[in-house]
Amino acid sequence: MKPGTQAAQNQNLQAQWIVCVTAVVLFGIKISAWAFTHSVAILTDALESTVNVISGFLGLYSLYVSRRPRDADHPYGHGKVEFISAAVEGTLIVVAGGVIVYEAVLNIWEPHSLQKLDTGIILVAIAGGVNWIVGTYAGRLGKRNKSLALQASGRHLLSDTWSTVGILVGLFLILWSGIQWLDSATAILFAGLIIVQGIGIVRRSVAGIMDETDEQLLEEVVEWLQTHRENRWIDLHNLRIIKYGAVLHLDAHLTVPWYLNVHEAHAEIDRLQATVTQAFGESVELFVHTDGCLDFSCRICGIADCPERKHPLDSLQKWTIENLRANEKHGKWQK
Repeated sequence: MKPGTQAAQNQNLQAQWIVCVTAVVLFGIKISAWAFTHSVAILTDALESTVNVISGFLGLYSLYVSRRPRDADHPYGHGKVEFISAAVEGTLIVVAGGVIVYEAVLNIWEPHSLQKLDTGIILVAIAGGVNWIVGTYAGRLGKRNKSLALQASGRHLLSDTWSTVGILVGLFLILWSGIQWLDSATAILFAGLIIVQGIGIVRRSVAGIMDETDEQLLEEVVEWLQTHRENRWIDLHNLRIIKYGAVLHLDAHLTVPWYLNVHEAHAEIDRLQATVTQAFGESVELFVHTDGCLDFSCRICGIADCPERKHPLDSLQKWTIENLRANEKHGKWQK
C-alpha cells in the first residue's frame, strides 16, 4: 500500500484508534496496580499512560485533519498538523517525567508502605506486553505510510514498554530484598529516560515545522534518481524536499537539451514524476523548472546522437546530495 493514498490514510486512522483504546485500557490496569501496591514506580508507569491517552487522541485528531483535501486556506494540505501533534505529545512526556521525579523525591522523604507487590507485578507485566505489541504495529505502519503522528505513538508505546520492563526489574528487587527506597530510585531512573525521549520527539517535530532537511530521505531520493536517470536528464539541481505529514513536496531544476519544445520538455518532467512515484508513492508532488543545456553541459551529457553537441563527452557526472542540492547547472567547472 502506497503512503499518502486514501487507503493508507484509513489504515493509519484504524491503527490510531487501536492505540487510543489500548491506552485507555492500560491506564486502568496500571492505576489498579498502583492502588494495590502504593508503589511510586508503578505510579510512574500510570502517569505515563495518562500521557498515552491524551497524546493518542491528539494523534487521532491530527490524522483526521491531515487527510482533509487542500483548500484555499491550506494550498499545501493539512499535513503539518502531525508535527504539531507530535510536539504536544513530546511536551506532555517531558511534563509527566518531571511529575514522576517530584513524586519519587517526595516518597524518599515520606515513604509509603508497599503492599501486594506480586499482584502489581502481574498487572504491570500484562500492560507492558500489550504496549509492546501495539507499539510495534503502530511504529511499523507509521513508517511504511510515512505518518509522523503514528510513528510518534508507536515510539511512545515502545518506550513505555521498556520503562515497564525496568520498573518490573526494580519491583522484583524490592520484593526480593525488601529495600523500600529502590522504589523511588527506579522511578527517578526511568523518569529521566522518559524526559530524554520526550525531548527527542519535540526536537523532531520542530525540525519538521521548520522544514529542516531530512538527510536520510534526501539520500534515498538521490540514490533512486541516480539509479534510474535518463540521458535527456542532463542534470538535476536546486533539489529541495519539504514534508507535509505523509506528503512530500519535491522542488528541482531539470536541465534538458535546449532544442526540446515545450511538450517534449514537459514529457521529461512526467517521466521524472513517474520515476519518483514508483519508489515513494502517490504522496509525492513535484514542482520542476526546466533549464536548457549550455555548451559546458556537453561534457557530462550522455546523448550519443545529439545534433547540437559542441564538446565530446568527458564522463557522466554521478548525482550526489551535494551536486543535486547546489543551485547551479552541473559541468560548469568541468575541464
